[in-house]
Amino acid sequence: MSSPSRSSGAAEYDVVVVGAGTAGCYAAATVADAGYDVCVLERKTESEAGHIACGDALKGADAFPEVIPKSRLEPAFTNTDVDHGRFEIPQEDTVLEIPVPGELAVVDRWEYGRQVIAGASDAGVEFHYDTVVQDVVQPNGQVTGVRAMRKGDPKEYDADVVVDGAGALSILQDKVDFASSTFDTNVTYSQFCSAYREIVHVDEPVEWSDALVFKPTERAAGYLWYFPRTETEINAGLGFQMTEEPMKLVDDLKRDLRERPEFEGARVSDKLGAALPTRRPYDSAVHPGFVAVGDAAGHVNPTTGGGIAGAAYAGKYAGEQTIEAIESGDVSEAALWEYNERVMDHYGARYAALDVYNVLSTAVDVDDLMGLLAAMPGDKLAEALYSGSTDIGLKLKLEALLKSYGHWGTILNLYKTKRRADEVLAHYESYPSDPRNFPAWQAERDHVMESVYETTGADPKY
Repeated sequence: MSSPSRSSGAAEYDVVVVGAGTAGCYAAATVADAGYDVCVLERKTESEAGHIACGDALKGADAFPEVIPKSRLEPAFTNTDVDHGRFEIPQEDTVLEIPVPGELAVVDRWEYGRQVIAGASDAGVEFHYDTVVQDVVQPNGQVTGVRAMRKGDPKEYDADVVVDGAGALSILQDKVDFASSTFDTNVTYSQFCSAYREIVHVDEPVEWSDALVFKPTERAAGYLWYFPRTETEINAGLGFQMTEEPMKLVDDLKRDLRERPEFEGARVSDKLGAALPTRRPYDSAVHPGFVAVGDAAGHVNPTTGGGIAGAAYAGKYAGEQTIEAIESGDVSEAALWEYNERVMDHYGARYAALDVYNVLSTAVDVDDLMGLLAAMPGDKLAEALYSGSTDIGLKLKLEALLKSYGHWGTILNLYKTKRRADEVLAHYESYPSDPRNFPAWQAERDHVMESVYETTGADPKY
């Protein structure tokens, strides 16, 4: 399928990427490294680009795509000694130690953002800062470019493919008419999390500088975090699922900070808020001439909020599929479809299974949930958080029952939910290789989700 004619007076590129985050930069670098003209449009100024609200924990730091090599990112690594999580459960007077598999680093997120941009620049990507995208160009159903304001002046960009790396609840997806494709439009704010974080400095080293600290909020669908960038510089934040009543994020964080003796006299150097997807990955993130990546496609672990590594690989896969589509002269949904397959095969299926536990959390009393977590061995909880499933044998069931008297109903619910999560995982592992088979796959997935809602007692999320 040949591209429609270019707009008169528009800037022309092979690929236009919206958003200079992890996914956008890796997608742009992948395409530029193959010799194509790529422009990244970033709404922030050059000095502010890369400044993003984030927990700063980088899971899988040893296995990033090589187009922006790890050596380029390492100047942003501030703490590589973290090897476990500490789950503080005040309701049970318990601290649960959770091993974290694989390499983990806590980073200076702004410096990391700068390094990712620099790595994409090294690959030949052109960056346009102070550029706010307002609309898409879409003749005859295919996306062929975007309209934007650059430093206050209207600007149009034409491209064979537009990559949406504009983050959670991307405005581009409000502008594209997806009627001719299977691009996932079953997206609402209630499937997202609202989060806030501060960078806090203390005079004395914290004892838990080798751990990520988690603590539940007063509601089941939220938690606080304390991620040590260094022994004395802490990323402190919290978030809540938007299905719940809004939290006073700033006040709630400050209250917890005041109650922790290690933060007495602490100084705050940076404050940011954000929305992030705590939902399953988009069923499909491709449309003729258009691909969504990273947060803009729900590529985030819905139980931990971790999304940096997934975003990097989403960018790589989108970039490689875009190259193949451009070289074949066909940027249709079918030509871009393999991108969906690669995401689902790498981590999308796991994230969809993990989302089942997120659904469960909205239907469980917070005290019951904390009692359950306190009864779970740390290694089993780690498996559940990172793999989407864990083996729960008879011995573990009996131990959990003995340790959590009074929460037996919740434990039984978890075991049933685990079976539902396994069913979701198995179904996603049969993700279709052709969009023509997608409606049948989607219908069966929705049938599996009906069982999830029935088992958990939760309101439908999708």
